Amino acid sequence: MAGENFSPPLRFAAVPGSLARLRTSRIAVLPVPYDATTDWRSGQREGPMAILEASQYMEHYDVELGLEISQVGIHTLPPVEPLMGDPQAMVRRVARAVAPLARAGKVVALLGGEHTLTLGAVLAYKDRFPGLSVLHLDAHADLRDWYLGTRYSHATVLRRVVEECPAVAVGVRSLCAEEARIVNGGCVRVWYGDTWDEAQVMGALSSQVYITVDLDVLDPSIMAAVGTPEPGGLSWESITGLLKAVTRQRQVVGFDVVELCPREGPGACAYLAAKLAYKLMGYITHPLVGE
Repeated sequence: MAGENFSPPLRFAAVPGSLARLRTSRIAVLPVPYDATTDWRSGQREGPMAILEASQYMEHYDVELGLEISQVGIHTLPPVEPLMGDPQAMVRRVARAVAPLARAGKVVALLGGEHTLTLGAVLAYKDRFPGLSVLHLDAHADLRDWYLGTRYSHATVLRRVVEECPAVAVGVRSLCAEEARIVNGGCVRVWYGDTWDEAQVMGALSSQVYITVDLDVLDPSIMAAVGTPEPGGLSWESITGLLKAVTRQRQVVGFDVVELCPREGPGACAYLAAKLAYKLMGYITHPLVGE
């Protein structure tokens, strides 16, 4: 459950109180400041606060959609207290935090933190939607079985997800030989770099979809603030175009934005992460606008 000893320092997008009540909000923002399994450049635990801070300066009106996304209601929950010594237990903690929100029909926007957290949210939503599938946007395959002595890490998260439900990966630009064998074996459909076939992506996704966005899927020229950057990533137009297409053709039940490492890049990166989360909230809650 959300850490009882924490209080949310900021409301996402500075949403006024009348639009920030949990009972009436469509969106529930869940910060999770956790980065226990990172192995190169750490600091992802600072990501949720950086996103919340940057979101204070966004305009609520979205030019593309022609409306104020915040009108659907956005409630910011207290951060989930990190459990640093046991990644599997941390996954369970996230699942317990997300589960009641999923049962209540909320779209949870999990702000990480490292990518391991995604598994907890997926487990909670799978309990609510047994036919769930996952769209994994990431520069890395994350399909290792073990990494640095654990089966629960940022490098194994998609491997654990596909043991629970179907998944599709887009934007991958780096993987090891073990992961390549898994992809070639047909365990998960992967599109490399900034190219994909929209019809094939949709065909691999079920009716209900959870979206996970590892920010290193974006090109480092616009997203330097990540722990493991890879050249050749997606542009803003590419990722928003894909997200809009998915939300128009599938029911997106929840999502996360993870792996922001604020110390590794300019403040513009935190703002981009906040804007991307807000944009996705708009696509999910207004899928037919502008169609």
